[in-house]
Amino acid sequence: MRKFSVAILLILILLVLTACSSGVQTGSSSQQSSTAQNTEQAQNNNQTSQNSSQSNQSSGQSKELNIAWIHSNAAAKSEQRAKAGFEKFLQEKGWKWNISYSDSKGSGANVASFLENAVQRKPDAIILSMADLRASQASIDEASKAGIPIITIDSGWTPGVIVDITSNNYLMSAKVSAYMIDRLGGHGNVILFKMAEHHGVRKRGEVLDVMIKENPGIKVLADHNIDYTNFYEDTLKTMEDYVTRFGDKIDAVWAGWDEPAMAAASVLQQHGLDKKVFVVGIDGHPDAVDEIAKGGAFSATVAQAFELMGQRAAEYINSIVVEKKPASEVVPSTTVYLQSPLITNKNIPAQGLLPWQGKDFYEQ
Repeated sequence: MRKFSVAILLILILLVLTACSSGVQTGSSSQQSSTAQNTEQAQNNNQTSQNSSQSNQSSGQSKELNIAWIHSNAAAKSEQRAKAGFEKFLQEKGWKWNISYSDSKGSGANVASFLENAVQRKPDAIILSMADLRASQASIDEASKAGIPIITIDSGWTPGVIVDITSNNYLMSAKVSAYMIDRLGGHGNVILFKMAEHHGVRKRGEVLDVMIKENPGIKVLADHNIDYTNFYEDTLKTMEDYVTRFGDKIDAVWAGWDEPAMAAASVLQQHGLDKKVFVVGIDGHPDAVDEIAKGGAFSATVAQAFELMGQRAAEYINSIVVEKKPASEVVPSTTVYLQSPLITNKNIPAQGLLPWQGKDFYEQ
């Protein structure tokens, strides 16, 4: 009987040990299963993240960038329009870029200083618009060494810059200067408003000088270099002086861009000379085209695609910085020229079009 009881006790102990062993194995198996599930989930999440990233890239989304934009003079309408085109394009694309803006207020020395500071901050890219770069070469070289791409808008190309996006200033001047000379019949007295500090206006003035030399019947009564730090008021004051000095001897006024042209036209109107004297400019700002349409003194301008310049800058930066494409594959040349039609009251663009989207006066 005692042997039977011992046998039963041994069987019970064996059953308990078996159950415990089974429990430990079950717990280990459960832990392994949970670990496997977590690993699989992490892999799935990672794959989902990769798929999402690829999807965003294919759908046109761009990673967040830090961009330094240095204006030559933020008060200029050309600068404002290029900036507006740039920001509109980013918004349409849904690109979340951080843009820091600096206003050099018409000073080449300020441009150089702002550029030096920007290079030290190491942004993803730098934009310079309508800038005098003659004092900035050292900082441009530093940016190039640091691998920071510089895109310029209507600033003239210089070594170290990826591309300058602009209009053909020689061609624009040829168009509007030819219009002025032809309208005068090759004979007349003119006032000139130039500016040597900006590459584009300087080139426009040089083309004009050649054309006047070829037309000896055109007499220059005065040739003024505009103070870019205060360009509108400087033109108003100077034109007032010229009207006092020359009066109705003036036949036409040539201005290197639209704001001075509008200032000169307003002075002529105030003195009752707006029916005798006509004014030409360059840029094609919408309010300038509106004035031309009225048939007053302001008679012609060449329309620049500033909004498109801003858009092109964003496209090039995205291709080079985000998509990692070689700059040589992205930009066709060191300078990219956009369309620039001559606008008079004979070819005002249709409603809804920007001035540069209209037809050229000579292509009607």
